[in-house]
Amino acid sequence: MPRLTVDELAARAGVTVRTLRFYSGKGLLPPPELGPRRVGFYGAEHLDRLELIEELQRLGLTLAAIERYLDQLPADISALDLAIHRALIAVWAPETAEQATTEQLSRRVGRGLSDADLDQLVAMGALQRTERDGEFLVDPGLLPLGARVLDLPIPLETIVATRAVVRLHSRATARELHRLFRETVWKPFRESGADEAEVERMRELTGGIEPLLTQALVTAFHRSLAEQLAGGGEALMNAPAGAATESESSSS
Repeated sequence: MPRLTVDELAARAGVTVRTLRFYSGKGLLPPPELGPRRVGFYGAEHLDRLELIEELQRLGLTLAAIERYLDQLPADISALDLAIHRALIAVWAPETAEQATTEQLSRRVGRGLSDADLDQLVAMGALQRTERDGEFLVDPGLLPLGARVLDLPIPLETIVATRAVVRLHSRATARELHRLFRETVWKPFRESGADEAEVERMRELTGGIEPLLTQALVTAFHRSLAEQLAGGGEALMNAPAGAATESESSSS
């Protein structure tokens, strides 16, 4: 990622320069790297933290609460871990779509967007086409992720297939967890003869399980993916053409 000026960082994050300076003054962002003529330059770590701050604000947290949240993060936290934090938080953020033109999106992403780029962002769910040409509904939680994927050499059909795989298996996991909880928790509880007040209290208690399951699933997926990349991804990338198919066949 290239170094960004304060104006470029604000555009990439979808905030004003005034907001950015306010965050910096509050200590929510690390200081920039000073270049020639003492011009401040920002990098990926600033954008990652800024996106996390914006996600926390979308949840309605005060600046004091956001500061406490960020203070609990390790000083050397990686960009990947920041992205996971933001993904977990985005689950609970209100699903409010913004509207933006192609020109506005280009400023947010930090580059001119081609038709192919827009197609990829739509395929990832970061954008949704509207009836007006050149205007889109934007998912503010997915757009930063989509913008980074644009810089990777991933074909559109791979993005579409990836989204389909994730949705397929996440729905299957949700159905199985719901069945397991219904059969092993709710059914025995109802058959125990609990009165309506106890049933209502049980509903309230089980409502707190959803965030725990979400965090557990995200963490498990992150670790499983890391294991796959460490175990087989590098070997496949270094293998000669055609060897990947043979390797996949033998492993299956």
